[in-house]
Amino acid sequence: MATPDSKSAPTEAAVPKVTSNGEQSPYQLDVTKLHSLPSEQQGLYLLTFTANLVRHVDALDADGASAEQVPLKKELFQIINFSTPAPTRVIRNNLRRCFAGIFSEGNRKLLYDSINELVAILQAGKDKDLRAKHAAVSCLGAVFEAAGDSAMSLSPFACTAALKAMKAASSDTGYRSAIFRALGRITKGINVAIDEDVARTIWKQARNAAGSEKSLLVQASACWCLEQLVRCTPYFDNSNDFEKLQNALWKVMESSSATVRHAAASCLAAELVKSFSESPSKDSVPRIRKPRKSKKSAKGEDLDDDHERASSPAPDKPATALSYSLIGMLKILSTHYSRSTTTNKARAGVIECYIKVIKALGESVVETGYADIARHLFTDILGHPSLQFNRYRQLMSRKFVRIILERVIGKMLGETAQLNACRFLLNDIIKDFPQAVKERPEPSKQSLTGAISALTSLIGYLDAAIGSIAELCREGLLQVLQHPSFTVQVHAARALRALVVASPQQLLPTVTICMNSVNRELSLLAGPRQGPKRCVGQAHGLAAVLSASGSHPLYGSVDVYARVLQQATALLKSSGSSDLRISSCQLQVAWIMIGGLMSLGPNFVKIHLPQLMLLWKNALPRPVSRDNMAQRNMIELSYLAHRLLTSDVARRLSAMLENTVAFLQTLPEKKTSDDPSNRLSPALQLQDYEVMVRRRVFQCFSQLLMLSPVGSVEATAHSTILPLAVASFSDPEYYAPSSLSAAIASAAASFESIWDAGDNNGFGVTGLLRGLDVRDPVTRRVQRHWTSRQGDEDEAARLTSCPLGSAPEYDSTCCYLPDAPDAEDPQPPGTEAVNAAICAFGLSLPLQSPRVQDSMLEQMASSFSATALQKDPARKAAITVNVALGLATACKVATGEIGSSKGHIQSSATEKGIQALLHLCIKDADEVVRHLAATAIGGLCCSSGNAFTSAEVTYLTETIVKNREPHVRAGCALALASIHSQLGGMAAGFHMKNIVGILMSLAADTHPLVHFWALDSLAQVAESAGLNFSGVVTNTIGMLSQLYVCDSHNAETAVLASSNMSLDLLVPAAVARGVDSAINVLGPDLQDMAKARDMILTLVRLFSRETDVGLVLESLRCYEHLSLYAPGHLDFARYVQRLQSDLEASSAEIAQSALHSLSALMRRDAPEIIRTARPGLEDRLWDYLNSAPEQADIRNIFLNWLQQTGTSDPAEWIQRCNTILTKTKAKAEQPKTASVKNTAGPDIQDDEVAGFAVAEGASKEDEAQAPTSTQELMRWQVRLFAMECLRGLIAMISKQVAISDDSQGEEALQRKVADVIRIAFSASTAGVASLRVVGMRIIDQVLKLFGRTPDPDFPEAMLLEQYQAQISSALTPAFAADSSPELAAAAVSVCATFIATGIVTDIDRMGRILKVLVTALEGFAEESESASIGDLKALGSNAQVMVRMAVFSAWAQLQIASAEQRYLVDVVQPHIARLVPLWLSSLREYSRLRFEPDISASVGTASLSPDLDMVYAALNRQTLLKFYQDSWLSLVDAIASLIDEDSEFVFDALDSKNASTGSEEDKSVSGIDGIKRKSTGINYREEPVAFFFVLFGLAFESLAVRTSEDDIITRSRNLDILQALKKILRPSVSGNAVYRDVVFSETMDLLSRMSLTESLGVQAVVVEIARNLCIVHPSSRQGLQTPVNGEALSEDIEQLFELTRIIVLVLAGLIPGLSDTPVSVRLETSEEAVVLARTSLQALVDVSDVFPSIIKTDLHATILHIFVTLLGIGACQSAVVPQALPILRRFVSSIAEEHRPDTASQLRNALARMLLILRNAQKRETDASLPCEKNSLLAITVLLSAAPHEFNADDPLVARFVAELCECLEAPMTSRVAAGCVRTLLMAGMAPAALLTEAITFLSDPVELEGLAEGRSLVAQTLTMYAPRLPQKQQAAAIALFMNALLKRASAEGSQTHQETAARLLNLAAVDSASFRAIVTSMDGEQKGFLEQILKTRAGAQQARNDFGSDREPTIALKMDFGG
Repeated sequence: MATPDSKSAPTEAAVPKVTSNGEQSPYQLDVTKLHSLPSEQQGLYLLTFTANLVRHVDALDADGASAEQVPLKKELFQIINFSTPAPTRVIRNNLRRCFAGIFSEGNRKLLYDSINELVAILQAGKDKDLRAKHAAVSCLGAVFEAAGDSAMSLSPFACTAALKAMKAASSDTGYRSAIFRALGRITKGINVAIDEDVARTIWKQARNAAGSEKSLLVQASACWCLEQLVRCTPYFDNSNDFEKLQNALWKVMESSSATVRHAAASCLAAELVKSFSESPSKDSVPRIRKPRKSKKSAKGEDLDDDHERASSPAPDKPATALSYSLIGMLKILSTHYSRSTTTNKARAGVIECYIKVIKALGESVVETGYADIARHLFTDILGHPSLQFNRYRQLMSRKFVRIILERVIGKMLGETAQLNACRFLLNDIIKDFPQAVKERPEPSKQSLTGAISALTSLIGYLDAAIGSIAELCREGLLQVLQHPSFTVQVHAARALRALVVASPQQLLPTVTICMNSVNRELSLLAGPRQGPKRCVGQAHGLAAVLSASGSHPLYGSVDVYARVLQQATALLKSSGSSDLRISSCQLQVAWIMIGGLMSLGPNFVKIHLPQLMLLWKNALPRPVSRDNMAQRNMIELSYLAHRLLTSDVARRLSAMLENTVAFLQTLPEKKTSDDPSNRLSPALQLQDYEVMVRRRVFQCFSQLLMLSPVGSVEATAHSTILPLAVASFSDPEYYAPSSLSAAIASAAASFESIWDAGDNNGFGVTGLLRGLDVRDPVTRRVQRHWTSRQGDEDEAARLTSCPLGSAPEYDSTCCYLPDAPDAEDPQPPGTEAVNAAICAFGLSLPLQSPRVQDSMLEQMASSFSATALQKDPARKAAITVNVALGLATACKVATGEIGSSKGHIQSSATEKGIQALLHLCIKDADEVVRHLAATAIGGLCCSSGNAFTSAEVTYLTETIVKNREPHVRAGCALALASIHSQLGGMAAGFHMKNIVGILMSLAADTHPLVHFWALDSLAQVAESAGLNFSGVVTNTIGMLSQLYVCDSHNAETAVLASSNMSLDLLVPAAVARGVDSAINVLGPDLQDMAKARDMILTLVRLFSRETDVGLVLESLRCYEHLSLYAPGHLDFARYVQRLQSDLEASSAEIAQSALHSLSALMRRDAPEIIRTARPGLEDRLWDYLNSAPEQADIRNIFLNWLQQTGTSDPAEWIQRCNTILTKTKAKAEQPKTASVKNTAGPDIQDDEVAGFAVAEGASKEDEAQAPTSTQELMRWQVRLFAMECLRGLIAMISKQVAISDDSQGEEALQRKVADVIRIAFSASTAGVASLRVVGMRIIDQVLKLFGRTPDPDFPEAMLLEQYQAQISSALTPAFAADSSPELAAAAVSVCATFIATGIVTDIDRMGRILKVLVTALEGFAEESESASIGDLKALGSNAQVMVRMAVFSAWAQLQIASAEQRYLVDVVQPHIARLVPLWLSSLREYSRLRFEPDISASVGTASLSPDLDMVYAALNRQTLLKFYQDSWLSLVDAIASLIDEDSEFVFDALDSKNASTGSEEDKSVSGIDGIKRKSTGINYREEPVAFFFVLFGLAFESLAVRTSEDDIITRSRNLDILQALKKILRPSVSGNAVYRDVVFSETMDLLSRMSLTESLGVQAVVVEIARNLCIVHPSSRQGLQTPVNGEALSEDIEQLFELTRIIVLVLAGLIPGLSDTPVSVRLETSEEAVVLARTSLQALVDVSDVFPSIIKTDLHATILHIFVTLLGIGACQSAVVPQALPILRRFVSSIAEEHRPDTASQLRNALARMLLILRNAQKRETDASLPCEKNSLLAITVLLSAAPHEFNADDPLVARFVAELCECLEAPMTSRVAAGCVRTLLMAGMAPAALLTEAITFLSDPVELEGLAEGRSLVAQTLTMYAPRLPQKQQAAAIALFMNALLKRASAEGSQTHQETAARLLNLAAVDSASFRAIVTSMDGEQKGFLEQILKTRAGAQQARNDFGSDREPTIALKMDFGG
């Protein structure tokens, strides 16, 4: 097996040599250094050297191995011959690996020499150390295994030497074992070429050793050697040898060691499998004798003569060839199994053999022979007469058969084979009852029980795939439910429940049949054909099916529930008037039915709680002197596992339990009433009823204690029940031996172990223990010990470790109570009473007063010392186990680990009492008791404080020192570890040094029991200590290394007793656990601790090469932690490939552990793992998932992989999913016994679509033919997972598209859309409903993602238009008769999406898709019990709601989409009048369910109300809420969109008016209180519409409640809700309701939170809502009609401020500087943030208009502050400020118009601040300074120009700005902006004199700077524009000045400005032509000439433009100058 290394072996060490500095190569052993080390370190040195040598050899290629053979061989033989340190097991294994590596990779020149040298060591005399011989024989086997085919001639020589060494090995157990292992390896290496005589000698020796050897290890090795001979040679394939082998192996299987039994079973299975033949023959085998060897034959061949002489002189029986059919093989096993002399452990060994044979035969043989195997098991195992009269053996056999048929064979079978197996079980066994045909006898109850159990298991595997034969199953099970055997009835009821859970369509038919059968049987009770047993059986079936309806609420019926409860109540009322036996039957049936109903859950029980309390009270009254025996119906009170227990209910129930206990105490003594004529049931005595009632009392009391409020259970109940509980599990007399033989067996002389009793009673021991696995008495969860293996063979072996059987018939409530994940069948009532008593004791004791606790402990202590127990050691052992478990449970409750209330055990007397009992238990010889006691001691110390803990640690330490008993020391070590682990690292730090020292000392003890538990304890301490352990971790690693290399700490030790004890103790695995703990302690520090890390890596590599499953599992855990803490020091590639190899391991545990590690790696970097692994990993993972579809680790692997690579490479994932959906595996031809049942499928008329389906190979017709196919698809669960992966992929890409416009995933998915639709289409026609639903949802996803995407090849068409035929055809089967509500609902959604996306816009072409929606709307518009959709009829009430909401939601989507897709208006409009009331009523129902969850509690029971849906509203609430939650937002959006359109009938519907009458009234109302609006068109009203609070409440609650959904989905949903809310909050809908104090404050809190936490898109809608609420606020409407001066503040003004605050909050979150908190976005990079900032500023300005005048001053100041602050922020300059300036102008203009007294000062202050910002910006300190300067100029200009009258012309601030502006005008960077500001100010009339002066100067005296030309042009244009605005008198002078300035500019700047100057001069001439002529006239000649030149320039340019193009072609010019 490949192992991951820290790094590859260095190549420079390939040839051992001496380096330049004289040091030896690392691959040449430094013997001097070795011997110079202390003796305890020599082994570690050798370990490290040989481990490195193994790594080096592994790294060699063929040439390297050949080149280094000589030096490596020398080193290896040197180590073998060491006497000090002698090679131990680990060293021997390393040597073996080196030899194997050398000869398997390199040439074999030294092969013969090596073998001869090894044999020579083996044959050396007595002076040779046995340990060297041990190493030599191990290496000899390895050499032959690796290269035996090249040394066949030496094999007799080697085998002979090994066999002769056996005598010398008589004192060394490990050596003898190694000899057999070596012989087996030699046999493997040379295979069939081995000499027959040698093989027979080995066979005989191994067979004798297997049968008579005292060493368990040698027995196991001998069996393994026999197995190799069987597998590799043909010499023993005859009847005689097989018979001898059988006899030997049967004896071996009696062994107490599971390891030995495994080896024997494996050997026998190998021989049986080898002899398997489908057509067996019994030909005799001729014995060919070899000629006698000459006397000169080789010395090693002398044993041939010995063999001949050893044979018996008696004539041999003729040998026949071994050839067995499948049944023949199984008969051999069953014959031995059924013998009365076979022990239970041997039976477990036989079952292991069954399992190995079946696994080895393979899937094909098992599928073909399933019927034969099942019949054999039912007849020859379950039905064998020798097992019928021993209940324990009978139950054990039933469990064994379940393991074989259900765990082994069930998982091997493919889906089709499982269906065929179901058909066989039904048709050939189950349906034969009752007998209908004479030729087919009625099966026995054992066969029926086994068949029904197997069927139940197969139904669980198949799940929904059972649908094709569900009716067949239902018929068969209902038929067998009438069986007189209670066992068969209970099994049938459980099978019915499994069937209904898997195929919910069978729920109502099955319930109906069961109800009718119960009624029929009840009616027959009083007649001659009465059958109470049948009646009870039918009742159990009914209860089981009812309990399944909780899993599938869509298929349930409240009508059925009501009828069943009514019938049960009637039976309880009428039972008093019947005969006692009839009454008893009626009562039992009634309570069974109520039990089935109560399993529906707390919602059901809550509805009927008063009624049920009354029924219980009547059934459990306070007892009178001679009470009626009908009180046994107490056994049905098992329903307290519903969280309904108020204090009152708990008190009343506890009182009933008290009454029951009092009744039990009135019963006569044991053995006083035993007359069969007085029994209610022939099989049950009075005492049996008492035990069952006691069991149920304790169970109920435990549930009460766990679930009821603290202190609600009366103290009297504790005082009544607690002593009874203690007596039940610890009283010496409180149990009944099952038989006389059990009593005899318990005698002191013959008693060995309580666990081997096998009497189904166990002397009253609890049944919660299986070895060291403990089932918690309270939670009933299994706490598995790390040594416990979980394989099929191990499970069979574990069954024998408990003397008790389990079966469903022991407690029939298991038919209808929910199963726990790892639940076990109920045990016998007496045992269950003990289990429940321990639970009740553990929960109750910590809640008692110290006095009560003391008395209980005294009661238990007196039981221990009772004289009766001295003669009954078995009962004493049972009591000890029970007490230990009870105290452990009580201590867990006291520490709060389990139970609802913590309690306490802190009185000194109680502590001492518990301590004394635990000290007895910790010294017990039974390891189970010690384990429990250690746990209890830890809990006791945890709850009792430091002083008690110190004393306890001291006591345990002294006990270890004084008491030399191994089991006492082991128990004390466990207790110390438990104390440390439960106290925790900090609290236990004071004791850690002491504890660790003791444990390390004990770990070195040679006794296996002591050092194993010490090592286990040390690992626990290290784990719990954490970093506190780091101080001793180095010493610990060293000690663990020494123990690992030491031979005294493994099973190969020389001492027989130690070896036998070590074989099943897994000491090396305990060492590995210690190493793993050290890794976890060091954590990331491993990377820095080279020495410790290297030793750990060495050890872990060696662990991984071991063969023991437990050790390999620990090595995998070590590797997983190393890869986490020190990944750089691990060879990653080899580690991944190691995990890949382990996936193929024969042990399921190793494979699962490897999967877990692989899953952890895939979470980090899945693509890297796939690249690193060998090819085939992905296929292996899919195959593994196909064999175990529930495996979570594999699913996580693929899901993590999908998350990491899905969006980057969707094409690969689409191909992967498609491959899995179409992947088939070849399998054997199935027996053609199954009849094919046609199922309703799509009637595909389209040839193209039909071809599409056939190409996929997944049409429903194909699936129906599956049973006769030799190719089989993957299991439907795997295909479903692949579909879910594809769906998840599309969802991921959809989210990516929502976030980013540029999505590569979307493009890649678009290219593969044809494949996706093909996959979805194929799934939509599958045989399993779940696949069809997912296929439909994928189609819906594709439509939503690509519905509006044009085809890239034909842009005029839609991408999906070409697939509409496939989509349409995929919808058809969704409405077929065999569809499901989920599928129909998904299909309706697809219909709506298809129509809404616009793939088809012509209504006539929408065809059947639109017709489906219209028909569905018509069908569900009215409340009807018979509503249907398509051919899918008979929907339950919940299913109707689901489909109805899907239909309404579909139409709502169409209405929403009609706003963009106008063609939808014609689709939706005809139905709107019907839809709106339906939408509103659905929303009202949703709000009722959402906000009134306890409505049915107020309605009462069914008898009070005829409306069952109302009565059971709470029962259906959780189910229905899901449907409404999926749809409500679509309905609200649709209504909101209609509100947006001002649709009249929408307002009528909202007001609950009739649409036809309400519209005219609304038309006449144009306002409220005479308020008129000119242009707003807002319909104001005081009161909200009737439905406003429904809509508002739903929206508000959804926004306020956090969900667990993805953030992107939540944000999108919140945005949609807010958009709808914005429309709902119009005055025409909401009136003034939203302004009510409570509503408004909650709304503001919500909006404030969203403005702070939600996305920018959501914040934008929040701002719009706040703005709208302000504008339509009632106070604003009042203010419009109130004079400003007479206005008074109202209370509503606070609301306006709140709304404004929200807008400011949003701004503060965007603009840095507005608040102290940092902003979350960068305005420079977020366009969305800029838009939001503009929206918020606009909203702020809009809001300012509606505030009352007296408040406006402050508001205006605030807004101006925001604008000025905005101006000074660098981040806002590029994007925000330019968009804010128009808003500022609008705001300043609006406030200027109001002429408020404070406006001028506010504006002036703003101007001053802006000037300051301008001055700071002119310093140019940042990159934003220049934009800030420009923006400041613009902002001040806006301020002055928008409110010119608010500033005086001589204002110094204005003058200052003008000066600044003039400076900016002459600066190149700001000239253009300043010129624009000048123009704006001049046009506004602001400071004209100063500005004109500066402008004229700027033009006439140009500065020689670049960048001013554009500014001068603007100024020139400004002057010409300003001239007409001057008064007439001033125009002439102004024109003269302007002309002069223009001419000076033209003169200075040259001809490039002449044309522009000419245009400006002409503009001036146009202003006043007379003045212009006068000015021109007054010019001198030079000026006139210059002016003429400039004007001619313009004329020339005009002429050039007129003549442009004259050279192209002649034109005709019309004469336009008609005047001259």
